[in-house]
Amino acid sequence: MKKGLLSLAIGGFGIGMTEFVMMGILPDIASSLDISIPVAGHFISAYALGVVIGAPLMIAIAGKYPPKRILMALMAFFTVGNALSAFAPDYHYLLATRFLSGLPHGAFFGVGAVVAGRLATEGRQARAVSLMFAGLTIANIIGVPLGTYIGHHLNWRFTFMIVTGIGIITLLALRFWLPNLQASPSSGFLKELKLFTRLKPWLIILLTTIGTGGFFAWYSYIAPLLTEVAGFSSNSITYLLIIAGVGMTLGNITGGRLADRFSPINATSGLLLCMSLALMTLTMAAHYKIPAVIMTFVIGALAFSIAAPIQMMMIRAARGSEMLASSITQGAFNMGNALGAYLGGIPLTRGFGYTAPDWVGATLAFSGFVIALAIIAVDRISERKLKTAGA
Repeated sequence: MKKGLLSLAIGGFGIGMTEFVMMGILPDIASSLDISIPVAGHFISAYALGVVIGAPLMIAIAGKYPPKRILMALMAFFTVGNALSAFAPDYHYLLATRFLSGLPHGAFFGVGAVVAGRLATEGRQARAVSLMFAGLTIANIIGVPLGTYIGHHLNWRFTFMIVTGIGIITLLALRFWLPNLQASPSSGFLKELKLFTRLKPWLIILLTTIGTGGFFAWYSYIAPLLTEVAGFSSNSITYLLIIAGVGMTLGNITGGRLADRFSPINATSGLLLCMSLALMTLTMAAHYKIPAVIMTFVIGALAFSIAAPIQMMMIRAARGSEMLASSITQGAFNMGNALGAYLGGIPLTRGFGYTAPDWVGATLAFSGFVIALAIIAVDRISERKLKTAGA
């Protein structure tokens, strides 16, 4: 791996750890700050809100600067936000610092995806983007379990200190390993916003939100599914999440290769259809331990295999506005997080079993597949128009 890509992957590791570890240390934070677990769940929402708001905001502020300077500034912001979280004295302070920590998330991955594509050799751009996202998936194998263990057995504040340390390491890696690329040509932020007067970017945002919502409808309730339905002990959940994380990592790399070989939209449509089928299969397999473990790996792999293809799809649809569009996609992933968790929880509140969210997830993933078919149709219509105009 090129050192420049490695520096992006390290940053992705830190971002992935701080985003997903909150689910594991939520009870510890709630106890420490003397609040209920549902109230502590606001910290997850605050981070996601920061991602959605920060993606376009940060690009608007920094879009004209060279990518290296932008990435270092974003990572410095991220590092300070997590350092402040480690010393949060109460609920309101931590809520604010979690929001601040989320602001650079989307912009970092958005700019990083464009940089990864520029560092890659021709025909391997999606593969390079997947290497950056590998840091986020590896965080689910190493960083999240480690941070959860430390939060349980030592202090949750140490977990944020570790993330802060990773942020500092990323800053050094960016400083010494990332090449000094020139700033991308820009016609100004307001003119770049005209990108969203076209249909295709909106379809990609919709696909990302709904399609990835299928994954989060499953993943948000994976613990009770594995304990109450499959019959695993609560002590086994950490190891089962590691299995899911391994699947995410391998799927992420595979998705990049598929996008380079078959095109991003073809890879995305096929993978979403497979994810829908896998989630439906899980509703039956979840009653047996070994099949449940296998499907945990498979669904994790399928879910993260669409990350690089979707990112490349948006970048190619946004010539001249690549960093803005790429960062917006990260906001859509987080909207998918909120949508999937919310819709997946509805059948549970109405008394259905813990396989019900998987049916919701299968429906969302299939809906994403349908939207992908619509994007393919839009592309074909555009090609026909170009041929007609050329003739």
